[in-house]
Amino acid sequence: MSDVGSEDFEEEQSYRGEYEGARNEAGERHGLGRAVLSNGDTYQGMYENGKRSGQGTYSFKNGARYIGEYYMNLKHGQGIFYYPDGSKYEGTWVNDQRQGHGVYTYPNKDTYDGQWLQHQRHGQGVYTYHDTGSKYVGTWVMGKMESAGELIHLNHKYQGTFLNNNPSGSGKYVFDIGSEQHGEYIQEDQDKGDAEEGEPVTTTVLKWKPKSVIGLSIWTAANDSASTVQGLSEEDREHFTQEEKKEQQSPVPEANND
Repeated sequence: MSDVGSEDFEEEQSYRGEYEGARNEAGERHGLGRAVLSNGDTYQGMYENGKRSGQGTYSFKNGARYIGEYYMNLKHGQGIFYYPDGSKYEGTWVNDQRQGHGVYTYPNKDTYDGQWLQHQRHGQGVYTYHDTGSKYVGTWVMGKMESAGELIHLNHKYQGTFLNNNPSGSGKYVFDIGSEQHGEYIQEDQDKGDAEEGEPVTTTVLKWKPKSVIGLSIWTAANDSASTVQGLSEEDREHFTQEEKKEQQSPVPEANND
């Protein structure tokens, strides 16, 4: 996320800049006004007792822009922030930070729609990858995929537990054709050779370990009969079996030539 160079530099320098607008009896900015700050930023909107409070638009000289609610000079309430790199956040702000529900659109057109805490993705949310259409739906903890979630792809999805942005432990792949593969993700150390000092260099990789597969069942008349018999009582099952045998022993009716 591209925050540097934008909201971090939003400080009230307006007393050294220019101001046009309403004031209260104490001479403080109060009501609708427009300020040009000494650093080149501008603010147009509501003031209360000298502080930005209420609806306003803050434009940064680097091209960033915030349109939304303020309280005591801080972004607070609903607002949209347009970042210099083309990304955008639209949602709730608390004390100058993204907090609550909001939608962030990244420069590569990926999106995150969900809960935020102190500028970080935190809580339930959906991250959608623009190029592939894949998405992660689940829990986030301080910006990372954690706990229960699922990765949804074009014709299959993975459901399980995540840790530090990666699948971890038990889970399953569910395919659109109706089959499932159950297993677990484990971490394995792989030897990458020796370092200059002669000590081995290893790297940790994720490995999927399948345990079981729930496959598709192809329909046949025998399977259908078997499933029918399993749903009957003991007495009816015996009668059904006898009737089925009679049908199998009965001669095929001859064609009527009349």
